[in-house]
Amino acid sequence: MSLQTEQLNELHWMMEVLHTIDVGLVVLDRDYTIQIWNGFMENHSGLLPREVKGKLLFDLFDEIPQDWFRRKAESVFLLKNKAFTIWEQRPYVFKFNNYRPITGTAEFMYQNTTFIPLKSTTGEVSHLCLLVYDVTDNATQKKQLKKANADLAILSRTDGLTQLFNRNHWQQCIAAEFKRYTRNQHASCLVMLDIDHFKAVNDNYGHLVGDDVIRHLAKFIREQVRETDISARYGGEEFIILLADTHAEGGLIFAERLRKTVAESVVIYNGIEVQYTISLGVAQIQPNYSSERQWLEHADNALYQSKDNGRNKVTVHQK
Repeated sequence: MSLQTEQLNELHWMMEVLHTIDVGLVVLDRDYTIQIWNGFMENHSGLLPREVKGKLLFDLFDEIPQDWFRRKAESVFLLKNKAFTIWEQRPYVFKFNNYRPITGTAEFMYQNTTFIPLKSTTGEVSHLCLLVYDVTDNATQKKQLKKANADLAILSRTDGLTQLFNRNHWQQCIAAEFKRYTRNQHASCLVMLDIDHFKAVNDNYGHLVGDDVIRHLAKFIREQVRETDISARYGGEEFIILLADTHAEGGLIFAERLRKTVAESVVIYNGIEVQYTISLGVAQIQPNYSSERQWLEHADNALYQSKDNGRNKVTVHQK
């Protein structure tokens, strides 16, 4: 076999490899017109090499931001060094549909792309090679893992029955609020409440109805608090709400509105009608508190004054 034949075979094999590898390969000249377009790019774009050769990249793929791409490419031409873009920074360069069965939930192909300078025989960078990697599987798994971790974080601080915060997370919140108060002295209120004669509800109607009453009250709380307020199921039939930037007068108005709303409502469970009431205690944070525990104790004492005075009442802790 002659040297020329060997060289032709090597060239043929190289072109065959470039055409069949499972990586996109695009070569652009200095004017960003396409010179080489391999099988991967053909399969995912639906465009044959002869259809794209000599065409301006941006005319064929208007989803590519020209300013961004030119800045990226010009740095490669100028510095003669590789550059990269990963899917976390930009999900794709070429917006190809996702056809992978494992990651069928992804709308498009996530891509990592390498920009490689190609030198001419004179040593000047005359062309730019793009290697486009399909990383949809890894990207989708990473996004799903991130979502799962976020969901777990929410679950770890949420009460399953009411979807309000649980006691542990709420205690972290009030500790943070107490520290905030020591810095800026902004007024805040605690509202503690529980369901009157809740044991009788469970005894007379069963625990399923009792759970529905708890959910019913949690719904009213969610509807009446502001986005800046923090509400939690404190335990059993007891709830607690932190009203940020609120004086005792505002806390009383909120608590009385919630008490009245509950007293006028009816819970219906499988044809069973249940009416219930709540008792509430309100305490505004004070400068002489040494910790959030004192604040909680005063709200709790106000709650028990409401219960001792006949229930279905609101009591504000007096300084």
